[in-house]
Amino acid sequence: QVQLVESGGGLGQAGESLRLSCAASGSIFSMKTMAWYRQAPGKQRELVALIGPGGSIRYADSVKDRFTISMDSAKNMVYLQMNSLKPEDTAVYYCYTEAKQRLLGTYGSYWGQGTQVTVSS
Repeated sequence: QVQLVESGGGLGQAGESLRLSCAASGSIFSMKTMAWYRQAPGKQRELVALIGPGGSIRYADSVKDRFTISMDSAKNMVYLQMNSLKPEDTAVYYCYTEAKQRLLGTYGSYWGQGTQVTVSS
């Protein structure tokens, strides 16, 4: 199995910065995609930022130029640097990966348990 554990959430004020970290562990052969999603109360879960195959990066329009996703492949870590935070960034943030555990295995989808980010005005 693959486990994802997020950390770094908490309370911040508008305009401040927070950094989220996600550690992937378990039997991992390779990870094709690593991403951050978020879900605000009463809303659907949405993509925030993604690193895809070949290192392609995609951001939600609402976070472009404010958030930066990065990863350390050697450590199986993915990060989300969140700058210029806004109250509308308040949500539970989830780490996500598509990973396989063996060379000839198939990719599966895995989620972390989520970390709360609350931004006050």
